Amino acid sequence: MVVSVVNLYADVVGNPVPPAKFKQITPAAVPGPTIKSPRMQWHQAVILVLLLAILIAGGVFFFRHQAPQTPAAATSSSPSPVAAAIPEKSVAVLPFENMSRDPDNAFFTDGVQDQILTALAKVADLKVISRTSVMQYKTGTPRNTREIGQQLGVAHLLEGTVQRAGNKVRVNAQLIDVRSDAHEWADNYDRPVEDVFAIQSEIAKAIADQLQAKLSPSEKNAIAQRPTADLAAFDLYTRANNLVLTTNFSAAGAQNLKKAVDLLNEALQRDPSFFLAQCRLAYALDNFYFLGFDHTPARLAQAEAAVEAAFRLQPDGGEAHFARAEHLYRGYLDYDGALAELEIARRTLPNDPRVAELTGYIQRRQGKQEEALRSL
Repeated sequence: MVVSVVNLYADVVGNPVPPAKFKQITPAAVPGPTIKSPRMQWHQAVILVLLLAILIAGGVFFFRHQAPQTPAAATSSSPSPVAAAIPEKSVAVLPFENMSRDPDNAFFTDGVQDQILTALAKVADLKVISRTSVMQYKTGTPRNTREIGQQLGVAHLLEGTVQRAGNKVRVNAQLIDVRSDAHEWADNYDRPVEDVFAIQSEIAKAIADQLQAKLSPSEKNAIAQRPTADLAAFDLYTRANNLVLTTNFSAAGAQNLKKAVDLLNEALQRDPSFFLAQCRLAYALDNFYFLGFDHTPARLAQAEAAVEAAFRLQPDGGEAHFARAEHLYRGYLDYDGALAELEIARRTLPNDPRVAELTGYIQRRQGKQEEALRSL
């Protein structure tokens, strides 16, 4: 250890004589006061950097292991937000497969699917996807049920086949849980073709029970109700319905609508009490006017007459109020009047996706974008 000694002697104070014990030290051995450079030495800088690196690494290690759960762990241990948002009591009725040799029976098969979907849509405790949304999943191509369920936002899919031969019909149906790909329910029905409406009602009731949906007495009656007593009229209605649903702005669309109107009028001639056919006729006529194929007062008057005829058949029918909402919207752009009719229709069609869709379209035209998104 080196000790520096400084003589504090000045002209006015202090003893100029150094202590005797320091006299033996040579001047070379007594260095003057050292002045340290303000710059840090290189080895000190290296040590400081190493210490900072150790502190940072330790901090990262500590906070990582203190975190309650990593994103990967959260994904594996809990359902994704999309999966969590899908209601348990939700179902999409996919297009049924026509197993008949006669390709014309494809319309009959579509009618079976449509009636089951329509019946389920009358149950307020269920979420049911519209037919226009499921039409893209036609039969004949492989189906990935899990992907379809995610795309449609449902927990269950209903698939089936229909085979019609002479006066017999066979319907197979199965309910699939898309999350596990498990078949939760399945049944076969071999009946006379006249019993097809009873089969449709039984399938709809079985699905509602399987999903533990609460059914009111009015909903039970609605599911059991036959659309018509005339099977030929039902075939005509089904053909017309397919044409209406595939109509667009093209010239072919105009031809489809014209043919649909003719088929519906023929069905109503066979069964003037065919309520659904009367409502669909009003819709077809309104689209003739709305899409510009025949934008004339005469066509609008025909649509008005069809709506009034539907109300004469069922004054309190939800389908009639929905037909009037379509008429007010497409014929007169009466948004408030159409929304009022949709509110009435929702009472007996609580889960009909068409009601929500039309509500969303009107709200979007009114500039209510957020409300429209919620409806759609």
